[in-house]
Amino acid sequence: DMVNGLRKRVMEKQPEGLKIKREIGLIGGISIVAGTMIGSGIFMSPQFVLSYVGSPGASLLVWALSGVLSMFAALCYTELGTIISESGGDYIYVLRIYGSLPAFFAALNLIVLSKPFGLAAMSISISEYALVPFFPGCAPPQFVVKCAAAGAILLVATVNCLNVRLAIRVQVVFLVAKVLGLTIIVVGGIVAISQDSRIIMDNLNVETSFVGTGTSLSTFGMAFYQGLWSFAGWYNLNFVTEELKRPEVNLPRAIVIGVSLVTVLYLLVNVSYLSVMTPNELISSNAVAVTWGNKVLGSWGWIMSIAAALSAFGSLNGSLFTGGRIMFVAAREGHLPDILSMAHVHRLTPSPSLIFSTTIALVVLMSGDFKTIVNYSSFTSWFFYAITVSGVIYLRIKKPDLPRPYKVFILLPVLVIGASIFLVLVPILDNPQIEYLYVVLFLLSGILIYIPFIHYKVCPGLSTKLTVLLQLFLQVAPAEKNV
Repeated sequence: DMVNGLRKRVMEKQPEGLKIKREIGLIGGISIVAGTMIGSGIFMSPQFVLSYVGSPGASLLVWALSGVLSMFAALCYTELGTIISESGGDYIYVLRIYGSLPAFFAALNLIVLSKPFGLAAMSISISEYALVPFFPGCAPPQFVVKCAAAGAILLVATVNCLNVRLAIRVQVVFLVAKVLGLTIIVVGGIVAISQDSRIIMDNLNVETSFVGTGTSLSTFGMAFYQGLWSFAGWYNLNFVTEELKRPEVNLPRAIVIGVSLVTVLYLLVNVSYLSVMTPNELISSNAVAVTWGNKVLGSWGWIMSIAAALSAFGSLNGSLFTGGRIMFVAAREGHLPDILSMAHVHRLTPSPSLIFSTTIALVVLMSGDFKTIVNYSSFTSWFFYAITVSGVIYLRIKKPDLPRPYKVFILLPVLVIGASIFLVLVPILDNPQIEYLYVVLFLLSGILIYIPFIHYKVCPGLSTKLTVLLQLFLQVAPAEKNV
């Protein structure tokens, strides 16, 4: 009786046909793609890429190939996104193509590993750069870094829970700010090269720039992890397809424009770093953009710490915006509790899933450092990218007559799958670490949840009571699917 009474009160509160609106146009789509790609990576990863490969030339090659691979993968996702025009990205594509169990593992990776690890890494970079002016000459204490990082996550979560349009406006504004910051670095590098041609001879000469390049496949794999981490975000628009206006048109346009813009910027920024710093200076830097700023801008070098923090903040906002939608869709399809598939009755935001995403990200934040978080996040991510991209080939064979508003050259998914296999296997085979086994075992343990609670639906009564109570507390109701 109590549950029925609570359910009646919830139904009285919720309007008929509650839907999340299509608020994202082409500019908003580009802002999500480019805005989530340009974040902490370009300010945190260059020193790690260079330290892994050993030479400036090999470093630039890794950055270029990372951009090409990201574009190929994004184009494959674009074809899938125009065929399966639902929010959820990897998860919904695997579900529609391969079925419930593989989709559950994809959701588990996205919800517990990939997305939270990404949010934690971005928040760490925000706090490290924001705190640089307050700790001149030394690294800020880790406790202070993590407290500031937690504050950034909570602030972004609040914005996303309040209003979709506000979150998109934040994304657009911070995209402009981060492109401006990267432009300053690019222009500064051009000026430095024009003033001292010896830079070309020392760091960027074709004949000498590859001297010292390592030969270990493992270290190149780890370098690609760091480089590709900086391009992470090319897939984010696919997570919110139901909120995108005219997705069959705007999805491919936003992805091509966004990924191309970021690839060019990243190459120019890395050239600028190498035009001002020696390889040893770059590798030893704790905050490469600040080191660059101090050498080029002098007393105004602190501007780069602010620019880097704002850049990572915009990426954090976009990633949380899309990450909450993954849980929202997975819950709607029955792979997560029903409460996570609901939206606020007034604000029309998926606040339960955003709160859950935030909670997991805060837990991950407390347990790791930037470099470790990035490496293990990339390991699991590229395994599931390969599975998702294989869906392009599968649908071409099994359902060749499906309407395809956008169609990629068939060689692209083959190349992406091959690169993904390399990224997953080579670091393990060349330099085995027990942590990779822990990650795999954690994912496989998901079967212990899937069989009783999802396949056989054990304890549905308890779930119903808890769902109704949370509905009342959070003022949320089931949302219809946008088609």
